[in-house]
Amino acid sequence: MRAPSLYSYFDSKHAIYDAMFAQGAREYLDRQAAVPVTGDALLDLRAGMRFFIEFCTEDPSRYQLLFQRTIPGFEPSGESFAIAVAGLTAMRERLGAIGVTDSGALDLLTAIGTGLTDQQISNDPGGDRWARLVDEATEMFFAHQIQLKKKRSGS
Repeated sequence: MRAPSLYSYFDSKHAIYDAMFAQGAREYLDRQAAVPVTGDALLDLRAGMRFFIEFCTEDPSRYQLLFQRTIPGFEPSGESFAIAVAGLTAMRERLGAIGVTDSGALDLLTAIGTGLTDQQISNDPGGDRWARLVDEATEMFFAHQIQLKKKRSGS
């Protein structure tokens, strides 16, 4: 499709980015919902982290659009951003279901996931050097959360 034809559907480049953001966020949300839940907290957490890293590394451009601020001046519309927030909310609910309720837990988990993803995309595209660390990183996160819970309960 040539640019003049494309702009008959979109008002601007940012409108195109917004449509792409919404499409990517919807795909993430749909695929996230399909990640199986076994009831085993650590296995479920690992599965969620593996899903996140696989989703992000399979399309680095989509990852940058959804999870980084690489396009100067672009902010997703409220409608598009609401889809992304639903994905974050679903992850917070999954963490709560496995007993991880610390207010900073989701931030820490997303930092771990995006850190591994960034390293994988930047330093071993197409490989698995950092992706294969997901289980170890998830276990460290989970052990930390258990320790926090014990500390807070006085155990």
